[in-house]
Amino acid sequence: MARNPEEGSSLPYLVRLPLPAGAVVLKVRDVWPRTAKVYCHRADGWPDEPDIVERVTVRRCERRGAAVDLVLDRARENRSQFVFTKARGRDVIFWQSARTTRQARPDVAVPTARAAGQRLEILVDSHERYPWTFGHQQATTQRRLLAAGDYAVELDGRIVATVERKTLADLVTTMTTGKLTYLLADLAAVPNAAVVVEDRYSAVFKLDHVRPAVVAEGLGEAAARFPAVPIVFAETRPLAQEWTYRFLGAALAKHHDGHHAAPLVAQLPAAGPVPAPPPTAAEVRAWARRHGLAVPDRGRLHPDVWAAHREATGREDGAG
Repeated sequence: MARNPEEGSSLPYLVRLPLPAGAVVLKVRDVWPRTAKVYCHRADGWPDEPDIVERVTVRRCERRGAAVDLVLDRARENRSQFVFTKARGRDVIFWQSARTTRQARPDVAVPTARAAGQRLEILVDSHERYPWTFGHQQATTQRRLLAAGDYAVELDGRIVATVERKTLADLVTTMTTGKLTYLLADLAAVPNAAVVVEDRYSAVFKLDHVRPAVVAEGLGEAAARFPAVPIVFAETRPLAQEWTYRFLGAALAKHHDGHHAAPLVAQLPAAGPVPAPPPTAAEVRAWARRHGLAVPDRGRLHPDVWAAHREATGREDGAG
C-alpha cells in the first residue's frame, strides 16, 4: 500500500495486487474496507519511488470469477475481496471485506425463488432410471449422456457443474466395490462438482450389512483425496433435489461472472516487480561486521556505513 502521487485525486492510495498472471495496481479510497466497501479504479502503474503506507506479506491472491480474493499474513483485517462489476452501465471495482460483503452488488441477481436469479436448463444423464423432474423449481430438463454426474449445467457448450446423486445404499455399494475413487476422479475433472446423498450422515452408523467404521473411513478418505468434490448428505430426496438445484444455479452464475469480468481484468495494467523492502539497521550492522567495519552494538549507525552498504548491495535504505 502506497500514497497516490496524483495531486487532487479523490483516491489517495495505491494498492498492489500480486496476481499469478501479473501484478496490477489500483487506486483506492481507503487502506481497508472496514465499515463500507471501498471504491477502486485502475492505476497507470506502481511509482518508481513509492511513498509506502503499509507493507504486508500476502498469503494468497488469486482471481475467482468476477472477483480477486486477497488473504494477508496478519491476525486481523486479513481477508478481503476485489469485485469487478458494472454500475449504471460502466465498469467499476469495489474492495470489500466479510463485514461489507452484503453491501457489494456484483453483476448477478440475488437468488430469490430462482437459482441465482435465472431459469436453469438442467441436463439429466440418460442412464438415470428415475430422475428428478425439478417440478417445484424454475428449471427445464433435457436428457443427455453425461461423462460425469447425473445432473449438470453448461455454458457455451461446456459442462461447468455436475452433481452425482446417490442413495445411502448406492453410496455404500460404490465405496465397497472400489468404484467411488474412479467416480470422484471423473467428477473432479469438471470445474464444479459434488455428490449428494438422499439420507442423513447419522444413518451411516445404523448400517447393519457393513461396518459403519468402514463407510465413515471411506468418506473421510474421499474428502481428503478429492477436496474439490464434496459429499453432501441432504436427508431426503426432495432436499437433495433442492440442494442440487441451488448448487447448479450458483455454479452457473459464477462462471457467467468470470466470463463477463475477464475483459475488465485483462485491461488492468501490469505493475512490474515488487520493490524490495529497505534493509533494517540490524541487517546493515551484521553486513558491516562481516566486512570488517567497526559499528556499535546498539544505537544509530553512521551515515558512511549506510552509504557503504547501499553502494555494495544496491539496496536503498531509510537512513536518511
